[in-house]
Amino acid sequence: MTETITLNDGNKIPAIGFGVFQIPADGSTYTAVKEALEVGYRHIDTAQAYFNEKEVGQAIKDSGIPREEIFVTSKLWIQDYAYETAKATIDSTLEKMGLDYLDLYLLHQPYGKVEEAWKALEEAKAAGKIKSIGVSNFTPNFWNQFVPHFNTIPAVNQVEFNPYFQQKALRDLLAKDDVKIEAWAPLGQGNKDLFAEPTIANLANKYGKDAGQIILRFENQEGIIVLPKSTKKSRMTSNKDIFDFELTADEMAELRALDKGKGAHDPDAPGVGDYLLSAYDIHAND
Repeated sequence: MTETITLNDGNKIPAIGFGVFQIPADGSTYTAVKEALEVGYRHIDTAQAYFNEKEVGQAIKDSGIPREEIFVTSKLWIQDYAYETAKATIDSTLEKMGLDYLDLYLLHQPYGKVEEAWKALEEAKAAGKIKSIGVSNFTPNFWNQFVPHFNTIPAVNQVEFNPYFQQKALRDLLAKDDVKIEAWAPLGQGNKDLFAEPTIANLANKYGKDAGQIILRFENQEGIIVLPKSTKKSRMTSNKDIFDFELTADEMAELRALDKGKGAHDPDAPGVGDYLLSAYDIHAND
């Protein structure tokens, strides 16, 4: 049984999920999700801007696993943040994925008509279309700018997180409202330096695990929900196999010491919102 984490709205989320960012919608996403479900994942994370929601939904349907046993997340893209558009997008996402509800729906980025979009999410939650709502890529700066105006505190904030970037300031800020962090790039996007860290290599050797498993276990013990991505079935399996050992307090402290306090992506940098809007046109093929 995969460990679960209880969110501030009382809903439970599997502590490890399967992310499908950059997996193409040419059958590859369908295959990856089907295999992930076969090896035991029960938490799938997609987004409007991944262009593969439909294949995720189809794989879930074809898996034969009861819907209520699979935790499904998607995200609203900035292009659709205007209130009426956001409401329509939620309905079309459910239709596209062949689902009656989503377990979690996030605002993908902290730009544009954030408050309008959040209102649409709150209403969809009240209507039972979404179980939990949250945000993504919100730095402390964006959190303080927007969240005080929300009627509902987000259940999660999905951000870049790995041993090199442990989001200390953000975690301090979110702790008071029991907001959970979900890690995208929990393995540092395969950063060779991270995987070669002597501390991680020594722990892998001690526990008979690989470097990725040590990293994911560290994050899990820190209370972070992790979303490792792989299209290799063997790697999907090993990424999930992190619950049969426990790092000691001293080992956790050693891994905390790897924090560089900076990630690969800076949502606060000037022009990021405009760049993302121009880079991802989610309605290009409508």
